[in-house]
Amino acid sequence: MGIKQTVIKPFARIISGNIKRWSADAVGAQEKVFKQLISTGRQTVFGKDHDFGSIETYEDFKKRVPIRDYEGLKSYVEQIKEGKSDVLWKGKPMYFAKTSGTTSGAKYIPLTRDSLPNHFGTARNALFNYIAKSKQGGFLDGKMIFLSGSPEMTDISGIKTGRLSGIVNHQVPSWLRTNQLPSYKTNCIEEWEEKLEHIVDETINQDMRLISGIPPWVQMYYERLLERSGKSTIKEIFPNLSMFVYGGVNFEPYRLKLEELVGERLPSVETYPASEGFIAFQDEPDHQGLLLNAASGIFFEFIPAGKIFDENPPRLSLSEVELGVNYAIIINNNAGLWGYNIGDTVEFISKNPYRLRVTGRIKHFISAFGEHVIGKEVEEAMNNVSRQYGTRIIEYTVAPQVNPPDEGTPYHEWFVSFDNMPTDMVEFAARLDAEMTRQNIYYRDLIDGAILTPLKITPVQKNAFREYMKTQGKLGGQNKVPRLSNDRKIAAILEGMAL
Repeated sequence: MGIKQTVIKPFARIISGNIKRWSADAVGAQEKVFKQLISTGRQTVFGKDHDFGSIETYEDFKKRVPIRDYEGLKSYVEQIKEGKSDVLWKGKPMYFAKTSGTTSGAKYIPLTRDSLPNHFGTARNALFNYIAKSKQGGFLDGKMIFLSGSPEMTDISGIKTGRLSGIVNHQVPSWLRTNQLPSYKTNCIEEWEEKLEHIVDETINQDMRLISGIPPWVQMYYERLLERSGKSTIKEIFPNLSMFVYGGVNFEPYRLKLEELVGERLPSVETYPASEGFIAFQDEPDHQGLLLNAASGIFFEFIPAGKIFDENPPRLSLSEVELGVNYAIIINNNAGLWGYNIGDTVEFISKNPYRLRVTGRIKHFISAFGEHVIGKEVEEAMNNVSRQYGTRIIEYTVAPQVNPPDEGTPYHEWFVSFDNMPTDMVEFAARLDAEMTRQNIYYRDLIDGAILTPLKITPVQKNAFREYMKTQGKLGGQNKVPRLSNDRKIAAILEGMAL
C-alpha cells in the first residue's frame, strides 16, 4: 500500500461516516442550511431588497423571492462587477465562474469563500467516500489526469474570473498537485486538438491511475493514445489505471466504447457538478443514483418540470418531493444565488437516502407538436435499443422536422453517429420509435393520430459531432452536445455531414 493511500484512509472513513449521518436526515440538514442562508442573506443588498428580515419560514421565503434565471440576477452581478460588496452574499466573491449560454452573452457565477467547500470539498469527499466504501485507493499514489478548460484567469474588480474547470486547477491541494497532469502550461492551451497532442505527450509514459473528464473528450484522449502507441488497449499503456471520475452527461451511450478502448470496465465515481454548485455525487460504488448534496451550503427547491414556466409554479422543498417525477431544480446558496433556476431537470429514485438522476435540460426538449419529449426519454430509448442490437453509438441528437422536404407528414429526425451500424436500419428505427411511444404518451398519441410519422434516422459521419462542436468553439473541456432541441439549428449543420 502506497504512502498517500495509507495516510488518507483514516480521513476517508471519517468523511464517509459524516456523509452517512447527514444523508440519514437530509431534510433536517436542509432546514439547517436554510436558516444559515437567510441569517447571512439579511445583511446583503439582495436580502434588504427582498425583506429577508421578516423571513422565518420557507413559506415566507417563497412569497418574497421569485424564481429567476441568470438574467433575473444580472443587475446584482453587475453591481459586484463594479466593485460593490455585500450584494448577493457577504463581502465579495473570490471568483467568477464564466460560462456561456445566456441571451445577452456570458454568465458570471459568483464563488465565495463560503461556497468553495461545496465545489471542491464535495469532489474530495466523493473520492474519499469511494475509498472508504471500496477499500481501494491505489490511484492516490500514481498520476492523475483532469481533462478541463484553461486555468488562466482574468480580473474583474479584483475578482479572479475564468471557467469553473480552470478554477478547479487553482484549488487542487498541494499534497495532490505533484500527482496532477497535464502541466499548467499545457492546460492553458485553448485549442483542444493542439492541447490533446500535448496531453498525450505528457502522459503516455506516466503511471496514470485516475482520469477525470467528460466521456466524449476522454474517448478522444484514449483514441489518440492508442494511435500514438500502437497498443490495442489503454490498460496496456496504463496497467495501473483504476479510477474514472465523470459527470455532466449520461455515461451509458459511451460505456461500451470506452470499455472497449480501455480493455475492461474501470471502477468509477459519477458526479453532478455545475458552475452554480456541486449538486450530487455517487455515494455507493456501482449503485444507481446520485446522493443529493443536502448539507453543503445549498438549499434546494423543486418545481414539476411541466409547470416551470407557469406564472406561479408550485415550489417544493426536499420533504415534499415524490419519486418518479421530473423536477426543475432550483438552488439558493452561500454564493448568493437566490431562487436560481440552473436549467436542469432531475428525478428522485430514492428518498432514503435522497438519490436522484439527471433527466435533462429545461431548454433541451422537443415540443413542436405538444409532445414535450425530454432528454431522459431519448437517452433511455437509445440505450435500450442499441443494447438489444449490440450497436455502439458515438453521439446523437434529435430535432423536429416540421416541414419535410417531400411535403409529407412531420416527424422527429435522429442524427446518429454510429461506431458500428445496425445491420437493419429500418428495423432499428422502428424499434427506437416503439421505445419512444412507450416512454412518452403524448408522442404515442401523435403517432397514433397520424400527426407525426415514426421517427427517421439520419446516419452522419463518425466525426460529425466533433466537427459540429468545433464550429461552435466548444471542442473539448466540459462542453456537451445537446441531446435534443426544439429547432433545427444543430440539424442544419449535421445535414451536411450525412452519410
